[in-house]
Amino acid sequence: MENNATTIEMLFERAENYTKTTVELARLNVVDKTADVVSSLISRIAVSIVFAMFAFLVNIGLSLWIGELVGKIYYGFFIVSSFYLLIAIILYIFKNEWIKMPISNFMIVKMLKKN
Repeated sequence: MENNATTIEMLFERAENYTKTTVELARLNVVDKTADVVSSLISRIAVSIVFAMFAFLVNIGLSLWIGELVGKIYYGFFIVSSFYLLIAIILYIFKNEWIKMPISNFMIVKMLKKN
């Protein structure tokens, strides 16, 4: 009878160890996926910031140049800002197809990627 009780205790102990190991593995997988997604997003944000600074300076130069061509400096800024207003309207119309879906797909691919 005691042999039977010892076997049951060992079975419960193994089940407990298996459960702890499974929970720990799941936690480590979540940490790995989260770190992968966050590092990818941070690197993309860093590149985007550098590109935005480049585009900002190019736009100032372009605005000044167009302003000189049309006679008044501030006209160049109005023309360039009107171009960006047009782009903003187009992006707003197509935001789901061009922005939301690619970002969602990127997140899903990163989260479901096998090591």
